[in-house]
Amino acid sequence: MKVIIQIPCLNEEATLALTLRDIPRAIQGVDEIETLVVDDGSTDRTIEVAEEHAVNHIVRLTKTHGLAQAFMAGLDACIKLGADIVVNTDADNQYHGADIPRLIEPIIKGDADMVIGCRPIDDIEHFSWGKKALQKMGSWVVSQLSDLEVSDVTSGFRAYSREAALQINVLSDFTYTLETVIQAGKKNLSLVCVRVGTNKMLRPSRLFNSTSSYVKRSASTIVRIYSMYEPLKVFSYAGAVLCAAGAAISVRYLYYLSRGQGQGHVQSLILAAVLLILGFQTIVTGLLADLTSANRRLIEDMLRRVRTLEIPRQSDDRRDSSNQ
Repeated sequence: MKVIIQIPCLNEEATLALTLRDIPRAIQGVDEIETLVVDDGSTDRTIEVAEEHAVNHIVRLTKTHGLAQAFMAGLDACIKLGADIVVNTDADNQYHGADIPRLIEPIIKGDADMVIGCRPIDDIEHFSWGKKALQKMGSWVVSQLSDLEVSDVTSGFRAYSREAALQINVLSDFTYTLETVIQAGKKNLSLVCVRVGTNKMLRPSRLFNSTSSYVKRSASTIVRIYSMYEPLKVFSYAGAVLCAAGAAISVRYLYYLSRGQGQGHVQSLILAAVLLILGFQTIVTGLLADLTSANRRLIEDMLRRVRTLEIPRQSDDRRDSSNQ
């Protein structure tokens, strides 16, 4: 059993050493533990710090691509290195490294494909009341859309089985946390939440400049990804709203027409017609998008097969021998 702990980094020279020191060197049931740092175009001594602390693998991106793409670069590298389990943690030492054994335990036991380390949101002192409320609301929304129960969807402390890692495809350039949960639900991956601890905040988040900006970009990501997997449902709902508005205005016009006042409400009739046409077109667009989504599923299956071919042969032999 090989576990690779990946750490996406962008100018993390001040905190990376603490994060690396906090990682356990031995875990029961695990034969190999390796670390992998993804340098997302850092301009400080992040790479030097990683080398000084004997990081096993370093993936260097020549320019900053964003957290989501850095995460995917690390995930692809871990697959190619033969990881049976991939653990992702933040470089700011936010999470307890000692919780990694608990994080991967459900995967080792075969009870989960993906595990999220859920923080005690109410107990985090540097979270304002508003941020706590938004965290809970966002987790509820994503849980409803993914048909999964996740109490902390924005947590970056996660573990993925090899099979789950092979199926994850992050398209966002913002963050991977929301997208991967929705994908897990739509791809029928078994997801488990494990309560984890947090360390003292060492620096503010660099993912967003303000709460309003984060909410807008997160909402955009949620709508985009959910539309990708449920296009017919999304467009049908939108089309139904437009058609209902058009029908309501039509009924209003007929009411005035029956009282001999229709001539003064022709504008309402025109608006009703426009809304009904737009609603019908939106529903048809959903049908076409739903048919097109079949191509996406085929492409994702092909990508999974290609990734499987990239796994080192010795990793497969090791896994087969452990199952005998």
